[in-house]
Amino acid sequence: MRGHNAVTIGALLADAVNAYSGNGVVQWDIQRSQRKEEFNRLRKRADTFEEVVTNDQARGGYFATCRLGTPGQDLTLQLDTGSSDIWVPSSRAAVCRQSRTGEGGCGLGSFNSDSSTSFTVVGEGNFDIEYLDGSSSKGDYFTDVFEIGGATLQNMTMGLGISTDIANGLVGVGYAANEAIVGNTRSTSSVYPNLPVHMVNEGLINTVAYSLWLNDLDASSGNILFGGIDTEKYQGDLTRITIYPTQRDPDIYTAFYVVLTSLEAVSSSGRDTLTSEQFPIPVVLDSGTTLSYLPNDLASQIWKEVGAVYSSRYQLAVLPCDMQNSKGYFSFGLGGPSGPRINVTMDELVIDLTAGNAPTFSSGQYQGQEVCAFGIQNFTNSPYLLGDTFLRSAYVVYDLVNNEVGIAATDFNSTDSNIVPFPSSGAPIPSATVAPDQSEVTNRPAFTSPGFAASPGFLDTSATRNENAAAGMLAAFGIGQMMVVGVTMVLTALGSGLFFIT
Repeated sequence: MRGHNAVTIGALLADAVNAYSGNGVVQWDIQRSQRKEEFNRLRKRADTFEEVVTNDQARGGYFATCRLGTPGQDLTLQLDTGSSDIWVPSSRAAVCRQSRTGEGGCGLGSFNSDSSTSFTVVGEGNFDIEYLDGSSSKGDYFTDVFEIGGATLQNMTMGLGISTDIANGLVGVGYAANEAIVGNTRSTSSVYPNLPVHMVNEGLINTVAYSLWLNDLDASSGNILFGGIDTEKYQGDLTRITIYPTQRDPDIYTAFYVVLTSLEAVSSSGRDTLTSEQFPIPVVLDSGTTLSYLPNDLASQIWKEVGAVYSSRYQLAVLPCDMQNSKGYFSFGLGGPSGPRINVTMDELVIDLTAGNAPTFSSGQYQGQEVCAFGIQNFTNSPYLLGDTFLRSAYVVYDLVNNEVGIAATDFNSTDSNIVPFPSSGAPIPSATVAPDQSEVTNRPAFTSPGFAASPGFLDTSATRNENAAAGMLAAFGIGQMMVVGVTMVLTALGSGLFFIT
């Protein structure tokens, strides 16, 4: 999903290694580094496939290098669970042309369709995708060879961005009903086999499913695994919860909507149950979103717990960077009272504003301290999003056949691996048990103001922190020092919200 403003969070990362090889799974490993010259590629292993993706903090997402056409052209594309098309910028696109000063251009690659002998246009002018932030890409649908390491997919349908203001392409792996062509034609009859479906059709994986392990913010490795799970990448039990369809048609799924049913703030000084008029809250699990976005009333309580302040100038909540050392955490409850709980610690929620020197607060109780972005932001309307600041703490299995998500606490920096493929199409998530009381997800808890007993444990108790005095006290620094990134889920014409919300 693309649309809510976030900020750059560090230097460009690259260099991924150690892909698997075998049958029926596809896995993309993630490695953090300060170079972007190389990305290792997917190889096959044991009913799953594996590929390398890179945590590119400067662009706000996870990226992988793929090969398109005949002969092959390497392009680095953003991996996105919140959209459903593969699309690439055309080498003819104005955004890909560098100025005389070297500015601009598509630094992650563009596709020269004239140089591919296997390129075929299948929908001239039919590719048209627009995002919530107003950015867009338009052009043709085409088929060509799409290589992901040891796997080669023939006649993969993709979009060619000829008129685009986005300088890098995407690999969307969401529901096929969320493809741009479906939104444009307003008909599900326009659906084509997107990447996960095409992998099944080509016999590379057994079912339309994959698991996501982003690892922690400073991780050296992580992965997305198509067609299977890795039991060594999570802790505790893997629990299955329901994905809900769109409001307009209960049989059509366009996004990974699950239900946030509780949220607690926990620190050494206490535990607070946070409340919202919006509970139960439909949230989208979206790797294309850098930060997470929750309803205004809930976000304001979270900010109060940690001493975050909202900057109207930069349109996001900020806090001192040393809050990454806080031992407090937020516990997210999903799928009912006995559903899975994911604890997100402060070191995953305090995000650098810039890759270089950080700005500082110019006055107030935070005066002189470095300013960081907070990983949980507010939003007025749905869709509410649990992005990378949440997903790094969760091991998530996306099952697009059974319309379920398997979720467990991530095992950060695990060096072991035990890949278990889905045995067949429609098989349940391996090693996962269903959440027992999902029928209760529609229960609305009473709305009461929390006591904020946990707040002192989050904050540095050596000095009293005055949130109001700090608000708006950012030291002046140019907008050019902050690169704005988007979150990546396409708008569709199929409706929004959850089928069960009343």
